[in-house]
Amino acid sequence: MSKIQQKLSRKLSLAIILMAIPIFVLSLGLFIWQARYLISQEAIERTNSLLNMTMLRVRNYMSTIETSTNTYVWLLEENFTPDSLEAVSHRIVKRNPNIISCSVSAEPYMFLQSGRYFSVYTKNEGDTIFSVRETEFDYFGKAWYREPVYTGKACWVDPFSDYTETAIDPNEAIASYCRPLYLRNKEKGVSTIAGVIATDLSFRHLSNTIGDIELPYPHAYFMLLGDNGRFFIHPDSMSLFRKTIFNDADPSKNADIIALGHEMTGGKQGTMHVEMGGRLCHVCYSPVTGTNWSLALVCPESEILSSFNHLGYIIIAVIIIGLLLIMWLCNRVVRQTIRPLHKLLDSSRQIADGNYDTVIPRSNRNDVIGQLQNSFSAMQQSLQKYMGSMQHATDKLSQRTEEQVEDMKATEIAVKRKSTLVQNVMHQIRTPLNIILGFTEVLYSHLKIRFNSTAGQTLIPESELNKITGIMKHNTYHLNRMVLMLYDSSEAGAADTSVYQRTDEVYCNALARECIDHTQSHFPGSEVSFVTDLPEGEQILTNYLYLMRSLRELIYNAAKYSDGKHVVVHVSQTENSVCFTVEDTGPGLPEESQDLQYDLFTKLDEDSEGLGLGLPLTHRHVQNLGGKMVFDKDYHKGCRVTIEMPK
Repeated sequence: MSKIQQKLSRKLSLAIILMAIPIFVLSLGLFIWQARYLISQEAIERTNSLLNMTMLRVRNYMSTIETSTNTYVWLLEENFTPDSLEAVSHRIVKRNPNIISCSVSAEPYMFLQSGRYFSVYTKNEGDTIFSVRETEFDYFGKAWYREPVYTGKACWVDPFSDYTETAIDPNEAIASYCRPLYLRNKEKGVSTIAGVIATDLSFRHLSNTIGDIELPYPHAYFMLLGDNGRFFIHPDSMSLFRKTIFNDADPSKNADIIALGHEMTGGKQGTMHVEMGGRLCHVCYSPVTGTNWSLALVCPESEILSSFNHLGYIIIAVIIIGLLLIMWLCNRVVRQTIRPLHKLLDSSRQIADGNYDTVIPRSNRNDVIGQLQNSFSAMQQSLQKYMGSMQHATDKLSQRTEEQVEDMKATEIAVKRKSTLVQNVMHQIRTPLNIILGFTEVLYSHLKIRFNSTAGQTLIPESELNKITGIMKHNTYHLNRMVLMLYDSSEAGAADTSVYQRTDEVYCNALARECIDHTQSHFPGSEVSFVTDLPEGEQILTNYLYLMRSLRELIYNAAKYSDGKHVVVHVSQTENSVCFTVEDTGPGLPEESQDLQYDLFTKLDEDSEGLGLGLPLTHRHVQNLGGKMVFDKDYHKGCRVTIEMPK
């Protein structure tokens, strides 16, 4: 058997492994490729979204300058005088904090009294805004003046510095929005250029605006290029306004950087993978509308794929788990294949050991193993037919024996309960009868003595007579109560004929007071407090007799088994029920014995008074009235029982 199993195991394991390994490797490769592709696509979408958001912020920043400038153009063109130029220039800088300076320059000899040059320059120095008239400043060759005059329309010029002629200081670099000013001759219907207005923004402020944006990766950064590829914004401050993207690019090694530079300076939009600073980066770029600039977001590929790199550990774990899974599957397939042999062997051994109930199932296989199993199954069925009649007779005999045993147990329990009931009844009846007999003898002797005493005296003192009368009434009530409970516990009693008739309109507070008065009449020294949350007219539809008996029983037990001084009856209500709660400070009921109190003729103390019927009958009445009786297990000062009746 072991040789067959080993041979089958080797063959099946080899076949499964040869089939599973290529599928496993192919699936793993597809998984890795798909994961890398999804991460790259997510990075592209994320960087494009961030670039668009940054571009929107830059355009908003620049649009405020364009709008502020365009707003005052008509005022300058309508009133092109030296004083007007100075006033408007000062107003533009004052009302727009994004504008650091504004120049309004006139064409040559526009104002003869000022000579060839006339320019008004206003600058914001933080707390101070000042304006000056420049009559000796040669501005005609400046790009911010030359470009709008040449093109005849508004434009942005590349960053420059008015304080240096060669290298531009990044902290002082400014860019100007320039617009030509026209003087219109309405009679001739022509317009001539009168000058140029130029409003300046600080590239340091623009760089800070972009730098405030939270980047998606630790070493990601923005860069802004001019039309010739010069760096306007870049994390390397030594390259700002000094170098272009083409300076350090080797055509043989950095063709990707050169291609990126041509794409950006050509005003195109897109994404590229470029090796920058010795590492591969994902670059997303887009032109800045209205300018020759291009903004790009550079993200290192290693940081984009950092989560993918961590995937290597997962891949190792997947490989290990996959191999273990393949081995487990091989083992499972082998066991599944040779399972009929194992089952047949086990069944044969069990039958040989005397376990004739073991069933050998039939097989659908057509090989030798299936035929062997079917032969054993047919043989077992023949034997079972022979043994069936014997087993049937044995089962019937066993069943009859068990029924007799159960009947004997039930009879013993009934006899025991009956004996206990008779003993309890005799004991409970004998005790009050002996008391009554004893008091009769005492009363007889006392009367005899008093009769022989001096004439004119009272035969029996009133206090003694009341005491004797009370004891006799209590015992009489006790005997009557036991008789009623015995009658109520009978299955043929009148209680069962009316237990479900709930047609009485019962006033809740009045019923509680009546039960309290009834208890106090039999326990004169007891003090029962009454608390109610219900209005006096509150009614429920129920059976008055059995609800009254149930509540009386609870108050009676509370007064009997406690000091009788701290009994409280509380009437409350919920949305669907009225609750009668009886609380005392007596010994209470042990938690493990509370369920036993619902069994008839069950008592915690066999020598105590009662028949063990009070609480079981109360529980039965409450259930038949549609309510429930609940012991408060969290109350430990005595006993607290609640009857919940439906409204």
